[in-house]
Amino acid sequence: MRPHELAEVIRVRWPDATLARDEVTIVIEREDLIATLEQLRDDPTLRFDLLAQVTASDWPSADPRFWLDYELYSIEHHHRLRVKVGVSDGDEHVPSVVGVFPTANWHERETYDFFGIVFDGHPDLRRILLPEGWEGYPLRKTEELGGVNTRYKHGAFIPPPDRRTT
Repeated sequence: MRPHELAEVIRVRWPDATLARDEVTIVIEREDLIATLEQLRDDPTLRFDLLAQVTASDWPSADPRFWLDYELYSIEHHHRLRVKVGVSDGDEHVPSVVGVFPTANWHERETYDFFGIVFDGHPDLRRILLPEGWEGYPLRKTEELGGVNTRYKHGAFIPPPDRRTT
């Protein structure tokens, strides 16, 4: 199914679906996330059986501040869909979708690690790439642009690029 055909099929249930650059996107409320993903997975016409990615973007001056992006793929039908969910600053919680797509386990942990989005009901929500004691969330736009101090095991220290003198 080509993107424009997929968009027409999707618009039957999600009339606000958009088609841009041959990518179909739907925007849903977080309360509808689990039910929507189950419908998309279980519908034989769509059969989105692979969650390829979960990520987020940060828009500090907007509400919602964070947008979660779920990239779905149908192995059977070879089409893609993006599902977006907005999350307000100060209420960075969404339900975990690990029960619908087990691959979400690692994707949600990475999104938590970098953006601080909490996935309620996740079986093991902890940092995945940054050390346990790390403070902050490096992909939030409120973090410094220059990077962080880097300490190596044998005592070497490298400041972030914007603080290097030589």
